[in-house]
Amino acid sequence: MASLLEMLAKFRLPMWNWLLILVASLISEPNQPELPPDALLIQEGVASFYGRRFHLRKTSNGEVFHMDSLTAAHKTLPFNTLVKVTREDTGEFVWVRINDRLPKTSRRIIDLSRAAGTQLGLLDDGITRVRIEVETIEEIDRLIEYFGDDPPATMRLRPVDLAISPPSKEIDTSLPDF
Repeated sequence: MASLLEMLAKFRLPMWNWLLILVASLISEPNQPELPPDALLIQEGVASFYGRRFHLRKTSNGEVFHMDSLTAAHKTLPFNTLVKVTREDTGEFVWVRINDRLPKTSRRIIDLSRAAGTQLGLLDDGITRVRIEVETIEEIDRLIEYFGDDPPATMRLRPVDLAISPPSKEIDTSLPDF
């Protein structure tokens, strides 16, 4: 404490100025509340990959499948939906675009292209448990609107409300001249 008083005496500023500087330095900007870690999660289950057998054939949305692209087949998600697929055991993830359909009777929730399977380390395992997430809350809202009152039973779609932050007050930290 003595060194602080010596420093204050050296600069010859009144004590209340230093107190204001100290209080202003302790006040920080209010942080935006973080979303819960599972706020963007829409599905969990088993994933596999496909490649050579379907290479250069048409997909369900009409484009030509390339096993070296980052695409996937899903039972119900709208075409061109971007999803993040994360391995539950290693945490590795890949972003893919939905461009094909899985059979309704498939036990898997997603079938990845060979390139996406490679990024997840699936080439040796063949299948693994994954989590499927979307990028934004707006995307969840779009999916809720797309499926309407009849979302797939295996899919978790619920509205997420953003917290409202109060406006921050600016504190005048300038020192008056005497």
